[in-house]
Amino acid sequence: MSDEARDRILARVRAASRRAAESEVDAALAALGRGPAPRPLHGDPRVTLLARLLRNQAAVDAVTDRTAAVRAIGEFLGARHGSRKLVAGQDPRLAALPWRDAGLLPRFGEVEPGDLAAVSYARLAIGETGSVVLTSGRDNPGRNNLLPEDHIVLVNGEDVVAGLDDLWPALQARLGAEQRPRSLQLISGPSSTADIALEMVFGAHGPRALQVVLVARDAPDCLAAARSLPG
Repeated sequence: MSDEARDRILARVRAASRRAAESEVDAALAALGRGPAPRPLHGDPRVTLLARLLRNQAAVDAVTDRTAAVRAIGEFLGARHGSRKLVAGQDPRLAALPWRDAGLLPRFGEVEPGDLAAVSYARLAIGETGSVVLTSGRDNPGRNNLLPEDHIVLVNGEDVVAGLDDLWPALQARLGAEQRPRSLQLISGPSSTADIALEMVFGAHGPRALQVVLVARDAPDCLAAARSLPG
């Protein structure tokens, strides 16, 4: 038998072995089924999202339209820095916001040294984990989520899914196979650590403050419900 023929036979054996192993794994996973979903804090995933963000020390706002959204951002920046400047990605939804209505001065691009605040638009959000979901790319540069002192994230009410398992089908439906990002960032609060002497410190390896603005017609009702939930 020639070396070439032997290599072909061995390659077929290895391929068959891999298929058999993968089939066994798939069968074992199917037999396990899905575990019970955690009990949500509220029947509305938007309420659960806001409640979990509050518990994670994030600032939250709930507004009914885009004009109110930029006003909320302006109030946040004014209270934090007394500034009207911020950096925004190239997301068309950010470009369309009425920034001048709140006297804000956005610069579109990536965060640079000295920039105090950046704003992003979440692709999705997850009520179960209290996370906003950001996709990497020109629309929302990854460094804008990590390097500024403060990070502001807008979320549309219809983009909030109930659980982590719901994220992937919803993301695929919105993006399609050709637009899959290189990475996802799930953010559930400001950067924090208690590694040293068990003392909580914010801004250890990311933004010191996170503000999430939920935009929906009934968003104020969602926030009131979130604040009324037991801590």
